[in-house]
Amino acid sequence: MADKKNILTYEGLKLLEDELQELKVNKRREVAQKIKEAREQGDLSENAEYDAAKDEQRDIEARIEEIDKILKNAEVVVEDEVDLNKINIGCRVRIMDMEYDDILDYKLVGSTEANSLKGKISNESPVGKALIGKKIGDVIEVETQAGVIRYKILEIQRSN
Repeated sequence: MADKKNILTYEGLKLLEDELQELKVNKRREVAQKIKEAREQGDLSENAEYDAAKDEQRDIEARIEEIDKILKNAEVVVEDEVDLNKINIGCRVRIMDMEYDDILDYKLVGSTEANSLKGKISNESPVGKALIGKKIGDVIEVETQAGVIRYKILEIQRSN
């Protein structure tokens, strides 16, 4: 089975590349120094600093592997080329919750970048799926645990 494509915006790609560089260059060096210092303390069988440093090293290597896998299967959305007539990944959308008259702003991103606290929703989320391909003025219905929520699309913009 082929690996799933990881859809990223340019901003998301840059953040992952920066994190990978930080992990490979700085964090690896820092943890290697911690391990070296802990080893110099002698008996490793009851050395909490050594165990903590080895755990940190394992976490760093796992994250490096995870980012490498994401980047290997990355498909970058060129946000300047996004069609503003319909919603797609890389757009910023303004929608209105029709029940509460709440205005919501979201940036539609791939699942790798999704962060609801920063207003970034995944194209695979229920709202994201419902928004893809829709136009200004369209009303979408999203099935949630609390029932069906209706949103009206007010605006589509470039995210940058």
